[in-house]
Amino acid sequence: MRVFDGTAEQLTEPMQVLVVGNRIVQLSAEPIPPPAELELTRIQGAGRTLMPGLIDAHTHVMYATLSQQAILTSDLGFLNVAATKAAADMLMRGFTSIRDLGGPVFGLKRGIDLGLVPGPRIWPAGAFISQSGGHGDFRLPTELPAAPDAFSFSERVGAAVIADSPDAVRKRAREQLALGASQIKLMAGGGVASSYDPLDVTQYTVPELRAAVEAAENWGTYVAVHAYTPRAVRQAIEAGVASIEHGQLLDEATVRLIAEQDLWWSLQPFIDDQPSPYAEGSMNRRKQLAMYAGTDRAYWLAKQFGVKTAWGTDILFNAENAKRQGAKLAAMTRWYTPAEALRMATADNAELLALSGPRSPYEGKLGVVEEGALADLLLVDGNPLEDLSLVADPASNFLVIMKDGWIYKNSLTSPDPPPASPRADSPESR
Repeated sequence: MRVFDGTAEQLTEPMQVLVVGNRIVQLSAEPIPPPAELELTRIQGAGRTLMPGLIDAHTHVMYATLSQQAILTSDLGFLNVAATKAAADMLMRGFTSIRDLGGPVFGLKRGIDLGLVPGPRIWPAGAFISQSGGHGDFRLPTELPAAPDAFSFSERVGAAVIADSPDAVRKRAREQLALGASQIKLMAGGGVASSYDPLDVTQYTVPELRAAVEAAENWGTYVAVHAYTPRAVRQAIEAGVASIEHGQLLDEATVRLIAEQDLWWSLQPFIDDQPSPYAEGSMNRRKQLAMYAGTDRAYWLAKQFGVKTAWGTDILFNAENAKRQGAKLAAMTRWYTPAEALRMATADNAELLALSGPRSPYEGKLGVVEEGALADLLLVDGNPLEDLSLVADPASNFLVIMKDGWIYKNSLTSPDPPPASPRADSPESR
Protein backbone atom coordinates (compact mmCIF):
# COMPACT_ATOMS: atom_id res chain seq x y z
CA MET A 1 0.00 0.00 0.00
CA ARG A 2 1.01 3.62 -0.47
CA VAL A 3 0.67 6.26 2.23
CA PHE A 4 -0.73 9.78 2.40
CA ASP A 5 1.12 11.00 5.47
CA GLY A 6 -1.16 13.98 6.19
CA THR A 7 1.12 16.66 4.76
CA ALA A 8 2.68 15.63 1.42
CA GLU A 9 1.32 16.43 -2.03
CA GLN A 10 1.97 12.88 -3.23
CA LEU A 11 1.64 9.35 -1.90
CA THR A 12 4.71 7.49 -0.76
CA GLU A 13 6.13 4.51 -2.55
CA PRO A 14 4.70 1.17 -1.35
CA MET A 15 5.21 0.88 2.40
CA GLN A 16 4.69 -1.48 5.29
CA VAL A 17 3.36 -0.06 8.55
CA LEU A 18 3.63 -1.64 11.98
CA VAL A 19 1.19 -0.63 14.74
CA VAL A 20 1.82 -1.77 18.31
CA GLY A 21 -0.69 -0.77 20.96
CA ASN A 22 -2.04 2.64 19.99
CA ARG A 23 1.09 3.91 18.18
CA ILE A 24 2.62 3.67 14.75
CA VAL A 25 5.94 2.01 15.52
CA GLN A 26 7.55 1.61 12.13
CA LEU A 27 7.16 2.54 8.45
CA SER A 28 9.41 0.84 5.95
CA ALA A 29 9.67 0.16 2.24
CA GLU A 30 11.23 -3.16 3.22
CA PRO A 31 9.51 -6.08 4.99
CA ILE A 32 9.19 -5.46 8.73
CA PRO A 33 10.22 -8.45 10.88
CA PRO A 34 7.37 -9.44 13.23
CA PRO A 35 8.09 -8.34 16.80
CA ALA A 36 8.75 -11.22 19.14
CA GLU A 37 5.97 -12.40 21.45
CA LEU A 38 3.26 -10.38 19.69
CA GLU A 39 0.26 -11.80 17.89
CA LEU A 40 -0.19 -9.76 14.73
CA THR A 41 -3.24 -8.89 12.68
CA ARG A 42 -2.03 -8.68 9.08
CA ILE A 43 -3.90 -6.43 6.65
CA GLN A 44 -2.91 -6.59 3.00
CA GLY A 45 -2.85 -3.10 1.56
CA ALA A 46 -2.65 -4.46 -2.00
CA GLY A 47 -2.06 -1.13 -3.73
CA ARG A 48 -4.58 0.80 -1.68
CA THR A 49 -3.97 4.06 0.24
CA LEU A 50 -3.30 4.37 3.96
CA MET A 51 -4.04 7.79 5.45
CA PRO A 52 -4.67 9.41 8.84
CA GLY A 53 -8.14 9.34 10.38
CA LEU A 54 -10.21 12.37 9.42
CA ILE A 55 -10.77 15.27 11.83
CA ASP A 56 -13.85 17.50 11.85
CA ALA A 57 -12.86 20.76 13.54
CA HIS A 58 -16.38 22.11 14.07
CA THR A 59 -19.12 19.71 15.14
CA HIS A 60 -22.06 19.51 17.53
CA VAL A 61 -22.56 15.77 17.89
CA MET A 62 -25.46 16.24 20.32
CA TYR A 63 -27.36 18.30 17.74
CA ALA A 64 -26.39 16.78 14.40
CA THR A 65 -29.23 14.37 13.71
CA LEU A 66 -32.31 15.64 15.56
CA SER A 67 -34.57 18.52 14.60
CA GLN A 68 -34.21 21.77 16.51
CA GLN A 69 -37.68 21.30 17.94
CA ALA A 70 -36.81 17.81 19.22
CA ILE A 71 -33.65 19.10 20.85
CA LEU A 72 -35.46 21.89 22.64
CA THR A 73 -38.33 19.71 23.85
CA SER A 74 -36.83 16.27 24.58
CA ASP A 75 -35.31 14.96 27.79
CA LEU A 76 -31.55 14.64 27.96
CA GLY A 77 -31.68 10.84 28.04
CA PHE A 78 -33.19 10.72 24.56
CA LEU A 79 -30.70 13.30 23.29
CA ASN A 80 -27.84 11.16 24.56
CA VAL A 81 -29.23 8.06 22.84
CA ALA A 82 -29.42 9.92 19.54
CA ALA A 83 -25.95 11.41 20.01
CA THR A 84 -24.46 8.00 20.84
CA LYS A 85 -25.62 6.70 17.47
CA ALA A 86 -24.45 9.88 15.75
CA ALA A 87 -20.98 9.45 17.26
CA ALA A 88 -20.74 5.80 16.18
CA ASP A 89 -21.82 6.76 12.67
CA MET A 90 -19.18 9.50 12.56
CA LEU A 91 -16.47 6.98 13.40
CA MET A 92 -17.70 4.64 10.68
CA ARG A 93 -17.42 7.54 8.23
CA GLY A 94 -13.72 7.70 9.07
CA PHE A 95 -13.84 10.64 11.49
CA THR A 96 -11.63 9.53 14.35
CA SER A 97 -11.45 12.95 16.05
CA ILE A 98 -13.82 15.90 16.36
CA ARG A 99 -13.79 19.30 18.02
CA ASP A 100 -17.26 19.69 19.52
CA LEU A 101 -18.01 23.39 19.83
CA GLY A 102 -21.14 23.41 21.92
CA GLY A 103 -23.40 20.93 23.63
CA PRO A 104 -23.72 18.66 26.69
CA VAL A 105 -21.20 16.20 25.35
CA PHE A 106 -19.07 15.43 28.42
CA GLY A 107 -20.94 12.23 29.30
CA LEU A 108 -20.82 10.88 25.75
CA LYS A 109 -17.10 11.63 25.54
CA ARG A 110 -16.50 9.77 28.79
CA GLY A 111 -18.46 6.75 27.56
CA ILE A 112 -16.46 6.66 24.32
CA ASP A 113 -13.13 7.03 26.12
CA LEU A 114 -14.03 4.15 28.46
CA GLY A 115 -14.96 1.94 25.54
CA LEU A 116 -18.63 1.69 26.46
CA VAL A 117 -19.65 2.83 22.96
CA PRO A 118 -17.74 3.48 19.73
CA GLY A 119 -17.10 7.02 18.60
CA PRO A 120 -14.41 9.57 17.74
CA ARG A 121 -12.07 11.31 20.11
CA ILE A 122 -13.85 14.45 21.30
CA TRP A 123 -12.39 17.85 22.15
CA PRO A 124 -15.39 19.30 24.04
CA ALA A 125 -16.29 22.93 24.60
CA GLY A 126 -19.30 22.09 26.75
CA ALA A 127 -22.04 24.69 26.89
CA PHE A 128 -21.51 27.60 24.55
CA ILE A 129 -21.67 30.99 26.21
CA SER A 130 -24.05 33.64 24.88
CA GLN A 131 -25.39 37.04 25.80
CA SER A 132 -29.12 37.55 26.24
CA GLY A 133 -30.69 37.69 22.79
CA GLY A 134 -27.54 36.21 21.29
CA HIS A 135 -26.91 33.21 19.10
CA GLY A 136 -27.04 30.88 22.09
CA ASP A 137 -30.28 32.22 23.55
CA PHE A 138 -33.05 29.73 22.75
CA ARG A 139 -35.51 30.85 25.40
CA LEU A 140 -39.09 31.42 24.33
CA PRO A 141 -40.31 35.03 24.13
CA THR A 142 -42.66 34.18 26.99
CA GLU A 143 -39.61 33.49 29.18
CA LEU A 144 -38.38 37.08 28.82
CA PRO A 145 -37.67 39.05 30.86
CA ALA A 146 -35.97 36.32 32.81
CA ALA A 147 -36.22 36.22 36.59
CA PRO A 148 -32.95 36.65 38.50
CA ASP A 149 -30.98 33.39 38.59
CA ALA A 150 -33.59 31.61 36.45
CA PHE A 151 -32.13 28.93 34.22
CA SER A 152 -33.65 27.88 30.91
CA PHE A 153 -33.90 24.29 29.68
CA SER A 154 -30.74 24.76 27.58
CA GLU A 155 -28.86 25.95 30.63
CA ARG A 156 -30.15 23.18 32.88
CA VAL A 157 -28.95 20.45 30.52
CA GLY A 158 -25.56 22.10 29.81
CA ALA A 159 -26.26 23.05 26.20
CA ALA A 160 -25.82 26.81 26.49
CA VAL A 161 -25.43 29.41 29.21
CA ILE A 162 -26.46 33.06 29.25
CA ALA A 163 -23.95 35.53 30.68
CA ASP A 164 -24.29 39.32 30.47
CA SER A 165 -21.25 40.84 32.16
CA PRO A 166 -17.51 40.19 32.33
CA ASP A 167 -17.90 38.57 35.75
CA ALA A 168 -20.74 36.33 34.54
CA VAL A 169 -18.81 35.31 31.43
CA ARG A 170 -15.73 34.56 33.52
CA LYS A 171 -17.76 32.42 35.91
CA ARG A 172 -19.45 30.42 33.14
CA ALA A 173 -16.15 29.86 31.33
CA ARG A 174 -14.55 28.61 34.54
CA GLU A 175 -17.48 26.22 35.05
CA GLN A 176 -17.00 24.67 31.62
CA LEU A 177 -13.28 24.31 32.23
CA ALA A 178 -14.00 22.63 35.56
CA LEU A 179 -16.29 20.16 33.77
CA GLY A 180 -13.56 19.24 31.28
CA ALA A 181 -13.77 21.70 28.39
CA SER A 182 -10.70 21.58 26.17
CA GLN A 183 -11.52 25.05 24.79
CA ILE A 184 -14.22 27.68 25.39
CA LYS A 185 -16.83 28.69 22.81
CA LEU A 186 -18.48 32.13 22.83
CA MET A 187 -21.14 33.57 20.54
CA ALA A 188 -19.70 36.86 19.28
CA GLY A 189 -22.19 37.66 16.53
CA GLY A 190 -25.53 36.85 14.95
CA GLY A 191 -26.36 33.38 13.67
CA VAL A 192 -28.69 31.41 11.43
CA ALA A 193 -30.35 28.99 13.87
CA SER A 194 -31.23 31.53 16.56
CA SER A 195 -34.42 33.55 16.49
CA TYR A 196 -33.60 36.87 18.14
CA ASP A 197 -30.44 38.06 16.42
CA PRO A 198 -30.01 39.30 12.85
CA LEU A 199 -26.89 38.01 11.13
CA ASP A 200 -25.14 41.38 11.18
CA VAL A 201 -25.31 42.09 14.92
CA THR A 202 -22.21 42.18 17.09
CA GLN A 203 -22.50 40.37 20.40
CA TYR A 204 -20.63 40.92 23.65
CA THR A 205 -18.16 43.67 24.40
CA VAL A 206 -14.39 43.47 24.46
CA PRO A 207 -14.27 43.28 28.30
CA GLU A 208 -16.79 40.42 28.27
CA LEU A 209 -14.90 38.51 25.59
CA ARG A 210 -11.61 39.23 27.32
CA ALA A 211 -12.93 37.74 30.57
CA ALA A 212 -13.40 34.38 28.83
CA VAL A 213 -9.99 34.64 27.16
CA GLU A 214 -8.32 35.26 30.54
CA ALA A 215 -10.14 32.33 32.12
CA ALA A 216 -9.09 30.03 29.28
CA GLU A 217 -5.50 31.28 29.20
CA ASN A 218 -5.20 30.66 32.94
CA TRP A 219 -6.08 27.03 32.19
CA GLY A 220 -3.60 26.82 29.30
CA THR A 221 -6.18 26.83 26.52
CA TYR A 222 -8.08 29.23 24.25
CA VAL A 223 -11.38 30.73 23.15
CA ALA A 224 -13.14 30.13 19.84
CA VAL A 225 -15.92 32.48 18.74
CA HIS A 226 -18.89 32.18 16.44
CA ALA A 227 -18.83 35.28 14.22
CA TYR A 228 -19.57 36.21 10.62
CA THR A 229 -18.98 39.94 10.24
CA PRO A 230 -15.88 42.16 10.26
CA ARG A 231 -16.98 44.09 13.35
CA ALA A 232 -17.70 40.97 15.40
CA VAL A 233 -14.41 39.36 14.38
CA ARG A 234 -12.30 42.48 14.96
CA GLN A 235 -13.74 42.86 18.44
CA ALA A 236 -12.95 39.21 19.19
CA ILE A 237 -9.40 39.61 17.92
CA GLU A 238 -8.94 42.66 20.15
CA ALA A 239 -10.06 40.53 23.09
CA GLY A 240 -7.45 37.86 22.33
CA VAL A 241 -9.42 34.93 20.91
CA ALA A 242 -7.47 32.29 18.99
CA SER A 243 -10.00 30.79 16.58
CA ILE A 244 -12.64 32.42 14.40
CA GLU A 245 -15.52 30.09 13.54
CA HIS A 246 -17.37 30.73 10.25
CA GLY A 247 -16.57 34.29 9.09
CA GLN A 248 -18.33 33.96 5.73
CA LEU A 249 -19.04 37.72 5.59
CA LEU A 250 -15.54 39.01 6.30
CA ASP A 251 -13.84 41.72 4.28
CA GLU A 252 -10.28 41.80 2.98
CA ALA A 253 -8.91 44.02 5.76
CA THR A 254 -10.22 41.73 8.51
CA VAL A 255 -8.86 38.60 6.85
CA ARG A 256 -5.49 40.31 6.54
CA LEU A 257 -5.66 41.04 10.28
CA ILE A 258 -6.39 37.36 11.04
CA ALA A 259 -3.31 36.41 9.01
CA GLU A 260 -1.12 39.05 10.67
CA GLN A 261 -2.19 37.85 14.13
CA ASP A 262 -1.50 34.21 13.09
CA LEU A 263 -4.96 33.13 14.24
CA TRP A 264 -7.02 30.17 13.10
CA TRP A 265 -9.93 30.60 10.73
CA SER A 266 -12.24 27.61 11.07
CA LEU A 267 -14.29 27.71 7.87
CA GLN A 268 -17.06 25.41 6.69
CA PRO A 269 -18.03 24.75 3.05
CA PHE A 270 -21.51 26.21 3.43
CA ILE A 271 -23.23 26.18 0.06
CA ASP A 272 -26.89 25.70 -0.81
CA ASP A 273 -26.49 22.08 -1.89
CA GLN A 274 -28.90 20.23 0.42
CA PRO A 275 -32.40 20.63 1.86
CA SER A 276 -32.63 23.33 4.52
CA PRO A 277 -34.29 22.75 7.90
CA TYR A 278 -35.76 26.25 7.58
CA ALA A 279 -38.91 27.13 5.62
CA GLU A 280 -38.43 29.15 2.44
CA GLY A 281 -38.99 32.83 3.16
CA SER A 282 -38.50 32.45 6.92
CA MET A 283 -36.10 34.72 8.77
CA ASN A 284 -33.74 31.80 9.46
CA ARG A 285 -33.72 30.78 5.81
CA ARG A 286 -33.00 34.34 4.68
CA LYS A 287 -30.08 34.50 7.10
CA GLN A 288 -28.84 31.13 5.88
CA LEU A 289 -28.85 32.23 2.23
CA ALA A 290 -27.05 35.48 3.08
CA MET A 291 -24.36 33.50 4.86
CA TYR A 292 -24.06 30.97 2.02
CA ALA A 293 -23.48 33.84 -0.40
CA GLY A 294 -20.19 34.68 1.32
CA THR A 295 -18.58 31.23 1.29
CA ASP A 296 -16.79 31.42 -2.07
CA ARG A 297 -15.21 34.77 -1.27
CA ALA A 298 -14.25 33.65 2.25
CA TYR A 299 -12.22 30.73 0.91
CA TRP A 300 -10.68 32.92 -1.76
CA LEU A 301 -9.56 35.43 0.88
CA ALA A 302 -8.24 32.69 3.16
CA LYS A 303 -6.06 31.41 0.32
CA GLN A 304 -5.01 34.89 -0.79
CA PHE A 305 -3.68 35.86 2.63
CA GLY A 306 -2.36 32.45 3.69
CA VAL A 307 -4.56 32.20 6.79
CA LYS A 308 -4.28 29.07 8.92
CA THR A 309 -7.52 27.47 7.82
CA ALA A 310 -9.30 24.61 9.54
CA TRP A 311 -12.05 22.48 8.02
CA GLY A 312 -15.31 21.49 9.69
CA THR A 313 -18.93 20.75 8.88
CA ASP A 314 -21.11 22.31 11.63
CA ILE A 315 -23.94 19.95 10.67
CA LEU A 316 -27.11 20.66 12.64
CA PHE A 317 -30.65 19.32 12.94
CA ASN A 318 -30.59 16.97 9.94
CA ALA A 319 -29.87 13.23 10.02
CA GLU A 320 -29.64 12.97 6.23
CA ASN A 321 -27.21 15.87 6.04
CA ALA A 322 -25.10 14.27 8.78
CA LYS A 323 -24.55 11.29 6.48
CA ARG A 324 -22.91 13.71 4.02
CA GLN A 325 -20.04 14.58 6.37
CA GLY A 326 -17.50 13.08 3.97
CA ALA A 327 -19.22 14.65 0.97
CA LYS A 328 -18.63 18.06 2.55
CA LEU A 329 -14.92 17.30 2.55
CA ALA A 330 -15.07 16.14 -1.06
CA ALA A 331 -16.77 19.46 -1.92
CA MET A 332 -13.59 21.30 -0.91
CA THR A 333 -12.20 20.66 -4.42
CA ARG A 334 -14.30 23.68 -5.37
CA TRP A 335 -11.50 25.74 -3.77
CA TYR A 336 -8.53 23.43 -3.07
CA THR A 337 -6.65 20.50 -4.55
CA PRO A 338 -7.46 17.10 -3.02
CA ALA A 339 -4.10 17.11 -1.24
CA GLU A 340 -4.75 20.56 0.26
CA ALA A 341 -8.21 19.56 1.42
CA LEU A 342 -7.01 16.29 2.96
CA ARG A 343 -4.15 18.05 4.71
CA MET A 344 -6.66 20.49 6.16
CA ALA A 345 -8.82 17.64 7.49
CA THR A 346 -5.86 15.75 8.96
CA ALA A 347 -2.55 17.41 9.85
CA ASP A 348 -3.83 21.01 9.90
CA ASN A 349 -6.90 20.23 12.00
CA ALA A 350 -4.69 18.22 14.35
CA GLU A 351 -2.55 21.33 14.83
CA LEU A 352 -5.66 23.25 15.84
CA LEU A 353 -6.66 20.51 18.30
CA ALA A 354 -3.20 20.80 19.86
CA LEU A 355 -3.94 24.45 20.65
CA SER A 356 -5.73 23.15 23.76
CA GLY A 357 -2.28 22.46 25.19
CA PRO A 358 -2.46 20.79 28.61
CA ARG A 359 -6.28 20.71 28.36
CA SER A 360 -6.11 18.38 25.37
CA PRO A 361 -7.84 15.17 26.51
CA TYR A 362 -5.53 12.83 24.57
CA GLU A 363 -1.75 12.50 24.55
CA GLY A 364 0.07 11.93 21.29
CA LYS A 365 0.34 13.24 17.75
CA LEU A 366 -2.63 13.00 15.40
CA GLY A 367 -3.34 13.80 11.77
CA VAL A 368 -0.19 12.17 10.36
CA VAL A 369 1.14 8.76 9.44
CA GLU A 370 4.59 8.74 10.95
CA GLU A 371 6.54 6.76 13.51
CA GLY A 372 5.42 7.58 17.03
CA ALA A 373 2.05 9.05 16.00
CA LEU A 374 -1.22 7.73 17.36
CA ALA A 375 -2.68 4.91 15.28
CA ASP A 376 -5.80 6.59 13.88
CA LEU A 377 -5.76 5.21 10.33
CA LEU A 378 -7.94 4.62 7.28
CA LEU A 379 -7.28 2.19 4.42
CA VAL A 380 -8.90 3.62 1.28
CA ASP A 381 -9.81 1.62 -1.79
CA GLY A 382 -8.25 4.03 -4.26
CA ASN A 383 -6.16 7.18 -4.28
CA PRO A 384 -7.95 10.14 -2.64
CA LEU A 385 -5.26 12.52 -3.90
CA GLU A 386 -6.52 11.78 -7.39
CA ASP A 387 -10.21 11.37 -6.54
CA LEU A 388 -11.36 13.07 -3.33
CA SER A 389 -14.91 11.87 -3.95
CA LEU A 390 -13.79 8.56 -2.41
CA VAL A 391 -14.29 10.10 1.05
CA ALA A 392 -17.94 10.83 0.22
CA ASP A 393 -18.74 7.08 0.22
CA PRO A 394 -16.96 5.68 3.28
CA ALA A 395 -19.13 2.55 3.42
CA SER A 396 -17.70 1.44 0.07
CA ASN A 397 -14.25 3.00 0.05
CA PHE A 398 -12.95 2.91 3.64
CA LEU A 399 -11.98 -0.73 3.96
CA VAL A 400 -10.28 -0.41 7.36
CA ILE A 401 -11.02 2.10 10.09
CA MET A 402 -8.66 2.16 13.07
CA LYS A 403 -8.78 4.47 16.07
CA ASP A 404 -6.22 4.37 18.86
CA GLY A 405 -4.88 1.07 17.52
CA TRP A 406 -8.30 -0.64 17.60
CA ILE A 407 -9.86 -1.91 14.40
CA TYR A 408 -13.48 -0.80 14.17
CA LYS A 409 -13.98 -1.89 10.56
CA ASN A 410 -12.12 -4.43 8.44
CA SER A 411 -13.78 -5.22 5.13
CA LEU A 412 -10.83 -7.31 4.01
CA THR A 413 -11.94 -10.25 6.11
CA SER A 414 -15.23 -12.10 5.80
CA PRO A 415 -17.38 -11.77 7.76
CA ASP A 416 -16.48 -8.45 9.34
CA PRO A 417 -15.48 -8.78 12.99
CA PRO A 418 -17.50 -6.74 15.49
CA PRO A 419 -16.01 -3.33 16.31
CA ALA A 420 -13.11 -3.75 18.70
CA SER A 421 -12.85 -1.41 21.66
CA PRO A 422 -11.13 -1.28 25.01
CA ARG A 423 -12.84 -2.96 27.92
CA ALA A 424 -14.97 -0.54 29.86
CA ASP A 425 -13.15 -1.32 33.09
CA SER A 426 -9.71 -0.92 31.54
CA PRO A 427 -9.56 1.74 28.83
CA GLU A 428 -5.83 1.34 28.48
CA SER A 429 -5.92 -2.41 27.78
CA ARG A 430 -4.72 -3.73 24.44
